Amino acid sequence: MATEVICPKLGNEIESCVILAWRKKEGDTVAKGEPVCEIETDKATFEVEAPASGVLLAIFHKEGADVPVMEPIAMIGQPGEPITRPLPKVSFDAGSRSAIRVSTKNVPGLPVEPPPLASAPGDAGASPRARKLAGDAGLDAAALAGTGPGGRVIERDVRAELAGREPLTPAAKARLAVPREGTGIGGHIREIDLGDGCAGVEATPGVSADAETPRPTWPAPDYGKLGPVKETPVKGIRKTIAARMLHSVRTTAQVTLHAAADASALRAARGRLKTDAATYGVTINDLVMHAVVRVLPKFPALNAWFLGDKIVEFEQVHLGVAVQTPRGLMAPVIRRAEVLSLIELSAEGKRLAQACLDGTVRPAELSGATFTVTNLGPQGVEFFTPLLNPPEVAILGVGNIVVRPVEGRGGLRLVPHIGLSLTFDHQAIDGHGAASFLEALAGAIARVSGG
Repeated sequence: MATEVICPKLGNEIESCVILAWRKKEGDTVAKGEPVCEIETDKATFEVEAPASGVLLAIFHKEGADVPVMEPIAMIGQPGEPITRPLPKVSFDAGSRSAIRVSTKNVPGLPVEPPPLASAPGDAGASPRARKLAGDAGLDAAALAGTGPGGRVIERDVRAELAGREPLTPAAKARLAVPREGTGIGGHIREIDLGDGCAGVEATPGVSADAETPRPTWPAPDYGKLGPVKETPVKGIRKTIAARMLHSVRTTAQVTLHAAADASALRAARGRLKTDAATYGVTINDLVMHAVVRVLPKFPALNAWFLGDKIVEFEQVHLGVAVQTPRGLMAPVIRRAEVLSLIELSAEGKRLAQACLDGTVRPAELSGATFTVTNLGPQGVEFFTPLLNPPEVAILGVGNIVVRPVEGRGGLRLVPHIGLSLTFDHQAIDGHGAASFLEALAGAIARVSGG
């Protein structure tokens, strides 16, 4: 009997995977445990192994397809064995939400029993977990923009929407509820369909309340006459990065403070460490991170998450470290960083960075950071504005080392300084607290010993 190759579920938050490449083609012989394809989640890349030995009878999804987890992607069996393809997806006719179209074209072996209907036709474009979370919060999942396969609304879309909202009372939820279908052409929702939920919104002079408000539109740019181009679909890790960065600036009140720390001791410590084979690989960034995890517990307001209706401060420091990879920026997490020695911190950071580059980092290693450090110093950047990774309330940007004139009792002298840029969420942290942390960190860096 033929065996299905299933798109694996690689974590509770992962709802789909992109097929990057097929290692085997239809008709190839495969052995159990042999990689048949490579997939990418919004966190890393993984190999999918054959669950049985035999022949790859069919491939159900092409390279580049965004496939929901736990869905069959291929079939393995014996030559000539009949193939039962996965059931087609249920789609809803735009003209009638109760009408269901099921395409059976070129689907041999389709069972006679019809597929089960979605429990909530109006939410057919949302996952069950997204519908439940939206319902509990008084949201209409169908009204949200989805980032899942085919624009499907998934749990992270609902959480992104909720993160930017103030807590609502039950009465307020009822007033803000958006209907699934409006009275406009094609079911479009108009202002009048929202009832008094729009009370307090100033109407445009000369425009009736039931008129659809025109929105400015711009034609898609025509780049066909601008010479050769390269088109890159936004998917996988890049799609996730784009969504998270936009979510970051939309839902947080970000402020960035800049400071320069005396890097004389930093350079001296790095010079001493290079003379010992056991510590040769310790970098300037490792020394800065070691200073961060020693200072941060004294400022718990920055080692925290902002969750809208509450702020969660952590005793332990789970340090996110930005790593640039060919697939995009990733931030693996060094657990319990505050208890690690300098050598242990350096080694763990390098292990995680290499795993990101190799595509072998585990999903659990890419979530749960309480504070993040990102370094653009090697690229010659002195100061910059790092973006927050919500729900974290702070992120530190590390710049390069620049020699600056400093006035002292003996006159002017040239002192190396390292740039520090702290972005924080002003919803959770006041400027004085953020500045105090930056001042303490600069002092710690100035006194670093490398021990």
